[in-house]
Amino acid sequence: MTDSPNTQSIPIRPVLDDTELEQLAVDIKRWARELGFQDAGITDIDLGEHEQHLKNWLARDFHGEMDYMASHGNMRSRPDELVPGTLRIISVRMDYLTGDTQAVRVLKQPEKAYISRYSLGRDYHKVIRKRITQLGKRIEEKVGKYGYRAFVDSAPVLEKAIAEKAGLGWIGKNTLLLNNKAGSWFFLGELFTNLPLPVDKPQRTNHCGSCFACADICPTNAIIAPHQLDARRCISYLTIELKGSIPEEFRKAIGNRVFGCDDCQIICPWNKFAKHSGETDFLPRHKLDSTDLADLFLWTEEEFLERTAGSPIRRTGFEGWLRNLAVGLGNAPSTKKVINALKARKEHPSDMVREHVKWALKQHT
Repeated sequence: MTDSPNTQSIPIRPVLDDTELEQLAVDIKRWARELGFQDAGITDIDLGEHEQHLKNWLARDFHGEMDYMASHGNMRSRPDELVPGTLRIISVRMDYLTGDTQAVRVLKQPEKAYISRYSLGRDYHKVIRKRITQLGKRIEEKVGKYGYRAFVDSAPVLEKAIAEKAGLGWIGKNTLLLNNKAGSWFFLGELFTNLPLPVDKPQRTNHCGSCFACADICPTNAIIAPHQLDARRCISYLTIELKGSIPEEFRKAIGNRVFGCDDCQIICPWNKFAKHSGETDFLPRHKLDSTDLADLFLWTEEEFLERTAGSPIRRTGFEGWLRNLAVGLGNAPSTKKVINALKARKEHPSDMVREHVKWALKQHT
C-alpha cells in the first residue's frame, strides 16, 4: 500500500503541439469520468505557499507521532523531487457516500460503534489507484510512451493542496477540501506526469465565509483556528495514528467514535450538495455502519483480521481496535451487556487494552 519515492527520472515524453495538448486535457477529463471519478483537474508543481504552511505546522508539533509527515525532506511539497521529471499533476476525486450512512443516527446511539464513513467498505487506496493507473494507460494509448505515476494518500504528496490548485475546490477551515457542488465526502488521487499539459485555474474564492461550525462542533477542539488543525487532539489521529494510550483528557469527548471522526463534515453546510456514490466497493461490510460496541469488542483477533480484510480499519491493529472500543464502552450506557463485555477483557494480555478496560469500567461505577 506504500508508494515509495522514485530515484529514476520518468521516461522521455512524446512531442505534442499546443493544440494536441489542449485536446488531450479534454480527453483526460472525459476518461476520468468514464473511470468513475466525479471530477479531474490539472495543475503545475509549484506548491511553495503550501510548503511554508506545512513547515509551520510541523514546527508546532501538530503532527504528533506522525513522523512520516516530516520525513522525505521537501518531497511532499516538491513533486519533481518525489518523481523526477514531473511537470504536471492530474488530480481526481471520487465520491464515497453510499446512500443512507446512518451517521447522525449512530452518533446519537451511544451503545453503537461509530466508524468513519470512508472506512466502512473496501480500502479506497486499492480502488482508486487501480482507476488512476487505468487513466495513465489510456493516455499512453493515445500519445505513446510517457512518464507517469499514480498516487493515493500513501506517499509524501500534498493532495489537498494539489487538488485546490487544480480547481477541484478550496481547503476549508476544517482543513478538508470542499467543493461547492459536492461538499467533502470524496477521496482524492493523483497522476504525476511529464506531459506539459495546460493547467486549470484554481478557485479564487474561499466559500467558508464567516461559518466556523466545524470548529464549534469538534468534540476535542482540534480545529484551533481557521485552517489550523492540531492533530494531537483530533479523534481521527487518536483512534488511528496514535499507537499508545489515548490521553484521558480526550476519552469522554471521543464518545462512541472508534475509528476516525466525521463531525466536521456532517455539520458542514456545503455537504448538503454531497452526492451518493454508485461504487459498490464502498458499501458497508459486516454491518459496521450500525453495530453495537459490545459485539465488536468480543471479536477474536481472527475475526478482526477476517472481517477487516481489505479494509482501512486494519490500520489500527487489533490492540488499537480493542483500545478504541474500550473507550467507547466506557462512554456507553451502563447496561449488563456493556459491563459484561468489558469484564471479559479485564485480563487481556495487552497492558494498553487492560488500562483502557479499567478506565471504562470505572466510568460505570
